[in-house]
Amino acid sequence: MNSPTERPNLASDASSVQQEQRLAAIDLGSNSFHLLVAHYRDDRLEVVARLGEKVQLAAGLDAANHLDEASMQRAMACLSRFAPLLEGVVAERLRVVGTSALRTARNRQTFIERAEALLGCRIEVIPGHEEARLIYLGAAHTLAENGRRLVVDIGGGSTEFIVGEKLKPLKLESLDIGCVTHTQRHFADGQLSEARMGQAEADVLAQLASLRVSYSELGWDEALGSSGTIKAAASVLAASGGTPCEISRSGLLELRQRLIECGHLDRVALEGLKPDRARIFPAGVAILGAIFEALELTTMRYADGALREGVLHDMLARDISRQH
Repeated sequence: MNSPTERPNLASDASSVQQEQRLAAIDLGSNSFHLLVAHYRDDRLEVVARLGEKVQLAAGLDAANHLDEASMQRAMACLSRFAPLLEGVVAERLRVVGTSALRTARNRQTFIERAEALLGCRIEVIPGHEEARLIYLGAAHTLAENGRRLVVDIGGGSTEFIVGEKLKPLKLESLDIGCVTHTQRHFADGQLSEARMGQAEADVLAQLASLRVSYSELGWDEALGSSGTIKAAASVLAASGGTPCEISRSGLLELRQRLIECGHLDRVALEGLKPDRARIFPAGVAILGAIFEALELTTMRYADGALREGVLHDMLARDISRQH
């Protein structure tokens, strides 16, 4: 994975910010937790440490939307491994954000208190629109091109849709569709079939009905995708001869068929796919396929930046605005 940015988008105003400082972001996602630590030096962010772990917090939500103890323990074990990497990061340069699973969890305060005690800092559970804004900021900072772009981020518990130009989002949406929760909803017994995939896709299409018209009317020059599901799909397609970092509609349909032929989540094994993503990958592909259909996409390019990169750039922008 590349540095969160090689483009000094903030350079014109950055001289008033301390020339060297260490910043950190932690993304408490519904599938994975991610830590990103970077130096801000010479008008650019340089990655110091990057760590991600599958925690599958959303899988720990019961029927009453309470996080179970096992998922909390997985989370705290992960954060205890993150904590040593935060040495030298002052409190105002660290932002920890929780997303869909923590938005949903009715006992999130218990989780927050335990995590704050472990990390020694405040934890924010951010709304979907703020998550979308930060995802767009992270993705936009990795791209040299101008023009209007659609950014899609499929997470463990929610999917964000953003249309923007340069660093400015024009339209933001977050839907409660994610690869972990969709796996539980449509593939709970592990069975993979044409009918199951069709049902999973139809579920997403129904939820996309509310945004497809307004997004299509706004339009975009290029479709981009960020985070694990889209990265994994691009990786699997590249391993079978596709264009690196690109997902085509035809490639996605072929991938869908390959997954159905696996017959069961336990038998999903594809070149380019990490084993720890295999069980939630078919649901992610169903979500992505429905997005391609609803928004009439032919290709999508993988963009390296996402929520955690956006959090770092947002902190820098706030520093700059405070000093002016």
